[in-house]
Amino acid sequence: MKLLRFGAAGAEKPGLLDKDGTIRDLSGVVSDISPETLKDGAIDKIAKVDPASLPAVDPGVRIGPVVSRTGNFIAVGLNYVDHAIETNSPIPAEPILFNKTPNCIIGPNDPVTIPKGSQKTDWEVELAIVIGKTALYVSEADALSYVAGFAVCDDVSERAFQTERGGQWMKGKGSPTFGPLGPWLVTPDEIADVQNLDMFLDLNGKRVQTGNTKTMIFGVAHIVSYISQFLQLDPGDVITTGTPPGVGMGMKPPVFLKDGDVVRLGIAGLGEQTQTFHAYKG
Repeated sequence: MKLLRFGAAGAEKPGLLDKDGTIRDLSGVVSDISPETLKDGAIDKIAKVDPASLPAVDPGVRIGPVVSRTGNFIAVGLNYVDHAIETNSPIPAEPILFNKTPNCIIGPNDPVTIPKGSQKTDWEVELAIVIGKTALYVSEADALSYVAGFAVCDDVSERAFQTERGGQWMKGKGSPTFGPLGPWLVTPDEIADVQNLDMFLDLNGKRVQTGNTKTMIFGVAHIVSYISQFLQLDPGDVITTGTPPGVGMGMKPPVFLKDGDVVRLGIAGLGEQTQTFHAYKG
C-alpha cells in the first residue's frame, strides 16, 4: 500500500493512493497515520479495506508528511562510501547516528526556509524508514518486521552549523522545515528489494545526485537492529539512512542553496518531492 496524509498543515487526514493514482480518504477507517494508530494496528486495518469503497480526494490537495507526531527522528551519517569520500571523511566502522528535530518534518512539497545566517545550506536525498511497532534489542533477521514502511526524505543540512561550529551535527540538521518527508508511506510488501532502489536529486533542473540503496555501507535491517541496541524505537519514529554522492559541499567548488532554488528528488517506487528554498525573513 501507498499511504499518505493530505490537507492543510496541522489538519491532515489519512489517505491511500490507489492503483490508478487516485487519493482515497481513509478518515472513516483510521483517524490518522500516527504513533497511536500504528500501535493500534492501522496498517492491518487499512489492508482489509477495498480502496474503491473510499471517497476520492481532489488530486490538487496538499500532501503532508507521511506520519504525524513523530517522537524520534534519527539519521545515519556517511552511509554511502562515495559520499564519505566526497566529504573527505573516513569510512565508518559502525553507523554514525545523530538526531534531527521531529518538528523540522514537513510535507514533501512544502517550501523550505534557509536558516538565519546560513551560508551553506545543502541537500541530501535519502531513504527513510518509519517504525511500525516498538523495537528494542531486535535481531537483524527480525528487524524488517518492525518497519511500517519507507518514504523519501530530504535531509536538508546547514554545513557550517554542522561541521564548523563544534559539538554535535544536529545543529546543522534540525532547523525548521529541514525534514521534507513523503509523499507516500510505502509498505514493505510493495518493495521487492529495499537494498536496490534508484535515487536521484535535481537542482534547478540539473541532475546532481544519482545513486542506489545497494551502495549503502549499512543496510536497512542492520540499521534498525543496531539502533535498537542503544535506544527504544517506537511506532511513528523515523530513521533516515544516508545519502549517495552529489551533495553541494562535495562539489568543486562547493555549491549551496540560495533563495529561489528548486530541488526535485525521488526514489524508485517511493515517489518524488519538489521544494523551493526561501531565505529566512524574521
